[in-house]
Amino acid sequence: MITFTDTHSHIFIEDFDDDRAEMIKNIVDAGIIKMILPNIDKDSIHQLKSTLCDYPEYCFGAMGLHPTSVKEDYKEQLQAIEEELFLNKDKYIAIGEIGLDLYWEKTYFEQQVEVLRKQFDWALELKLPIIIHSRKSEDHIINIIRDKKYSDLRGVFHCWPGSKEQTKRVLDLGFYLGIGGVVTYKNSSLPELLQDVNIESILLETDSPYLSPVPFRGKRNDSRNILLIAEKVSETKGVSMEHLSEVTNANVKKLFGI
Repeated sequence: MITFTDTHSHIFIEDFDDDRAEMIKNIVDAGIIKMILPNIDKDSIHQLKSTLCDYPEYCFGAMGLHPTSVKEDYKEQLQAIEEELFLNKDKYIAIGEIGLDLYWEKTYFEQQVEVLRKQFDWALELKLPIIIHSRKSEDHIINIIRDKKYSDLRGVFHCWPGSKEQTKRVLDLGFYLGIGGVVTYKNSSLPELLQDVNIESILLETDSPYLSPVPFRGKRNDSRNILLIAEKVSETKGVSMEHLSEVTNANVKKLFGI
């Protein structure tokens, strides 16, 4: 069986409370043998940990504070994330989901930058990769990473939305591109963008339960849809599904150690 890893799923959130066990069985049966689950904020920690505990063979956790959760209580949020990460650092394979978001919320942008830099520091201290959310903020994040202080950072730009020039800058930094359901959308620029990207720099992801690929756009997404994303990437890059599976799983092992 061809197998894949979903490098970005939120199957631990309430959208799956009614059928999580059944869904994970179906996902594994479909050949998606690993899922990386990035945290959101302090309120999601408990459910994330519970899911990791219930499915240790298939689910791997990342701990971080999502930029859209950076609001007036951001210091309290950050402290809770830090305590969990450093008390249970052996449980987490990455720092994430972290980044900047200028699409939903601009009020706390300075605080988002502060929080991001703090989490970059954690990644360096713990020698962990980072999972980056970069909506409408690609250049800001790239410029921060280019700071000499952060030259040893490694990771993935999740749900990559950038331009050709931004893509080159990210690849020059040695980061991976997270490719999800958007690659299947009719007006997506990703297929053209991927023409110049080696599959050795690609990770596959769903962002489940969000961003379902065609033909399920608008419905709840789950990790089985990695197969649809992989088919589109395979077609775009002119490689077999077997080869794409082999390379992207190797990419996962190289970055996350799983």
